[in-house]
Order: sequence, then structure tokens, then C-alpha cells
Amino acid sequence: MSSMLPQLIEEINVIDSDNKISCVIVTKNMGWALEIAHKLGIKGALFWPASATSLVSFDSMERLVDEGIIDSQTGLPRKQEIQLSTNLPMMEATAMPWYNLNNSFFFLHMMKEMRNMNLGEWWLCNTSMDLEAQALSLSPKFLPIGPLMGNEHNKIGSLWQEDESCIEWLDQHPPKSVIYVSFGSLISIGPNQFKELALGLDLLQRPFLWVVRKDKADKDNVLEYEYPNEFKGNQGKIVGWSPQKKILGHSSIACFVTHCGWNSTIESVGNGVPLLCWPFYSDQLMNKTYICDVWKVGLGFEKDEDRLITKGDIKKKVEELLGDQGIRGRSLKLMEMVEKNKEEGSMNLNKFINWAKE
Repeated sequence: MSSMLPQLIEEINVIDSDNKISCVIVTKNMGWALEIAHKLGIKGALFWPASATSLVSFDSMERLVDEGIIDSQTGLPRKQEIQLSTNLPMMEATAMPWYNLNNSFFFLHMMKEMRNMNLGEWWLCNTSMDLEAQALSLSPKFLPIGPLMGNEHNKIGSLWQEDESCIEWLDQHPPKSVIYVSFGSLISIGPNQFKELALGLDLLQRPFLWVVRKDKADKDNVLEYEYPNEFKGNQGKIVGWSPQKKILGHSSIACFVTHCGWNSTIESVGNGVPLLCWPFYSDQLMNKTYICDVWKVGLGFEKDEDRLITKGDIKKKVEELLGDQGIRGRSLKLMEMVEKNKEEGSMNLNKFINWAKE
């Protein structure tokens, strides 16, 4: 593909000489396109849909290797905690986005990618100053264009059909009463953990909205979770996929049990919804650090000796979160700050568009 891009750019410029390609925008794993644009004298930029801090972590790889903090081949840490900068919080080494992949190929690939991505004159991030001021201050390339929470009526990008009936169900519940549970489009939990989650939701004796996807093993077989015999679920509603932006903006939502993906995180803080953090891999653990330790708008679960989050801990943490007025207050305050940042994000995006056209 890299060998074809220069030819494609040339052909497009010949077809419409009045509207030649003036800028190339790439995402992760497409850094080679920035290298080509740089050689052709075309402007380049990186769009990073995750947090600015996660991008800082990737950009810090070579320095961390040079300082002997992480292994040069695998990226595995030699210390239990890592501080990417004096401006950023100390984080567990396991929170680094590459840690849980434990893949030397990916680590070396990302170090090479960052060399190419540094050729971009701008790093566009779906974030804002009130969310990540310290990270954004670390490079003049950063341009926060968030929060980008999209249009609630825009179905582009949905992997499954959204079940809109849950909105009518939410309408029947009082404010701040429903527990929303969703782990995004990629996360799957094992059968034992699924059982604990189901029974934990029952123990709460509160209304809950739970997204339980049907995972396709192949084109003919659909894997479905088995609910434990003890599970009643009579206070909840279970859907295969949900209109999340509408749900998080609904007055009946009390909190969000989430995998801490960045989009879900942004949508939650943008609606003032407190979070119960259940991260799995990649940048999700770093996002949990911000949610629990920096913004202080959520709590994390604890795993037992079998690496399971038990039904008892689920009940305990939900009740602890809902009873913490400090978390509720900080969530609403952060929502107000993020709302004010929207205008700045729009201005930055217009600034970038005008720059790209020059």
C-alpha cells in the first residue's frame, strides 16, 4: 500500500489541479503515510481518538528504554510504577497501553510508528484542556478538538442494531436510579465472570440496563452467554446493543459500569455520570487512573484470587459509589467544564482546517 500512495496522490492532483492534496491525516498504524507526505512536501497530521496521555505514553517509549525503565524489546517494565512526566500522575506500570499485549512485535512496531507520527505537524486529540491539561502541555503538536461525542441520531459506526426500546424503559424510572452496564463492542467476559456479574446485579435490588452482546464465532454460529439458574433479573432490562449517547444523557441513569474505553469515558464525563471502572487492556487501565485518581469521578472493582470480580464486590462498589456525594458533585462539575470546552474544541478544529487548506 505504501508504494501506491505517491502514485495515487499524483493522479488525484493531475485530475484536479485546482484542488491538490494539501494535507494527509492519519491514525495509529498509518504513520508510514506521514513519512510519504513529508517526502512529497505535503502537510501531515495525526488524529488520535484515544486520550492525549496514552499518546504521550507511546511517544515516551524510546526515552523509557534509554532510561532503563522498560525493556528495549518487549516494553515490559522494570519498575512497578511509571511517571511519564513530572506533570502527570504516577501510574502502575500495568496501566501502560502496551503492557497487557505482552507482544514484542507490537512494541517495536509502535516505537517505529511514533518516529513517523512525529512527522505530523499537529496531533489532533478527542480531549480538552480541563480533562488533560498536563498531558497537552507536553508537546506543541497537541491540538485538543474534543469533546467529540457525536450526534445521538448518527448511526454510522454502529456494529449492531441499537435497541431503542430501552429509552422508553428508562422513561419509566425516577432520576438517578438505573445502573447502566456495557463493555463496548470488543470486550467479552468469561462464563464465570458473566455469572458473577448477573448475580451481582440481582443483589443490588435496583433497576439496571445491561448490554449483553451476542458474539459471532463465525458466520453460522452465535455464541450466547448462559445466565445462572439463580438469576432473576426482574428489575432489569437486557439488550443486545444500546444507543449509548442517549442513555448516558438520560436523567434516570445513576452510574455507568464500564470497560473505560475513551469514547465511553468522554460520553460519561460529558453527561456527569459517575463511573464504576472495569478495564481490560490497552488504554483502558490508564483511563481508569484518570477517572479514579485524577478527576475522582469513579471507583474501581477489586478482583479475587481467581481474578474474578465477585457479585459481592459489585454490590459493595455500586452502593459505595451511589452513596458518595463527593463523586456525584465532582462528576457534575467536570461535566460543566467539559461543556465549556466544546467551543474551544470547535475553534481548534476550524484552526486546523484553515491551516490544512493553506
